[in-house]
Amino acid sequence: MRIVPLDQTFTRWDELLALILSAFASMNGRIAPPSSALKLTTASLAEKAGTEIGHVAIDGEKLVGCLFLRPEADCLYVGKLAVLPEAQGKGLGKRLLTIAEETAAALGLPALRLETRIELTDNHAVFAAWGFSRTAEKAHPGFARTTFVEMRKVLAPPICVA
Repeated sequence: MRIVPLDQTFTRWDELLALILSAFASMNGRIAPPSSALKLTTASLAEKAGTEIGHVAIDGEKLVGCLFLRPEADCLYVGKLAVLPEAQGKGLGKRLLTIAEETAAALGLPALRLETRIELTDNHAVFAAWGFSRTAEKAHPGFARTTFVEMRKVLAPPICVA
């Protein structure tokens, strides 16, 4: 399996959209509001790849995972971390997050940030096991209750060798 950056040569937008929708399908009917993944199109994914740092995981010739990264003032935002259901539980999500950590370090950003829905407690536990801490509870516009949690992972400062 290889993980490669999305660049101008990538053309498999239909497959990437199908991967994200498949990975997020278990949320349908469980979360409110519905996942923003349901609003994605092949065109919006291509646009996202142009404004964010995207990576895809490829097993043989099949797309099995992805993530999108967006630099912010004090962290690197991790979005649309997706792994096909049949590829989950095999360490691919962790490998993708390692790419995020390496990207943050290269950009001089001290932390990763992500958001996950309040209902997805299994995700909270996985991210906590990967070193993320809950930093906020927030609500989508129009909701009076908490709809998602923000989690951060503070990265180790670079080691300086004299």
